[in-house]
Amino acid sequence: MDLRYVQSFVTTVECGSIAEAARRLDMTAPAVAARLKALEDDLGAQLVRRSGRAVKPTAAGLNIFDRARNMLREERDLRALANEKVQLGELRLGAFVSALTTVLPPVLRRLYASHPNLSVSVVSNASTELVRMVAAGDLDAAVVVEPQFAIPKTCEWRELMTEPLVVVAPKELARRDAHDLLRTEPFIQYDRSVLGGQLADRYLRQHGLTPHRRLEINGLMSIAAMVDQGLGISLLPDWSALWSSGLSIQKVPLPGTAPMRKSGFVWSAHSPRAPIARMFLEQAEALFSRPKRKAR
Repeated sequence: MDLRYVQSFVTTVECGSIAEAARRLDMTAPAVAARLKALEDDLGAQLVRRSGRAVKPTAAGLNIFDRARNMLREERDLRALANEKVQLGELRLGAFVSALTTVLPPVLRRLYASHPNLSVSVVSNASTELVRMVAAGDLDAAVVVEPQFAIPKTCEWRELMTEPLVVVAPKELARRDAHDLLRTEPFIQYDRSVLGGQLADRYLRQHGLTPHRRLEINGLMSIAAMVDQGLGISLLPDWSALWSSGLSIQKVPLPGTAPMRKSGFVWSAHSPRAPIARMFLEQAEALFSRPKRKAR
């Protein structure tokens, strides 16, 4: 069985389109279709079904999809293990949305300065999903908000930074008390499907605060832009990029000890690319002034 045909099948199912799979694989659509047909002939079963421009797996395709992805992952791992220069292989890295602009660029800049031939592929998703992908072997490592569940035993975790919750308000409201703002001003809710939004929602409930929710949205910068336009206030992690954005917004500290959004690095301890993940971690710890500890 030609693993290139398996790759075409997996990519087509993931994309839901032969045309998109062809773009991702840098091939023509007829070439991808030919590989799919060859794999189907080899296995003696129809694996995908076209519906207009969309492609969906058949029952047989669904049956083999996870195993096919595992085959491709095992092949990549074998290549990494056989390569004496494993540290110059490819790192499959995940990052939650905020980290794409604040963590990845400076860390990768330092990493590429010492390892210019390193290849990195980046996936952005919710932190809980990224942790699951690392545990499943779909990613080698990820920058995530600390999950509210136990890190899988196959993975290692290292905290990188903490960001207290603050009220984000238009500058003209910045002299008012944080709780007073939360009680009286229109409120833009940080999406409760992400961990930072859940942290903010828990704080409101614990303090008996019932703000007038005007809308709920993901994306810290999107919320900040709406605050800048006078649409309301919000309760967000004290994300550094907010204050260098040029927006007319101000942080208002919460009274007492504010909850912290903890962000860090999770990686698969037994992945052939664990050495690359630890290289990334070393650079991240150096940048974000975390105490350096030897990664296991």
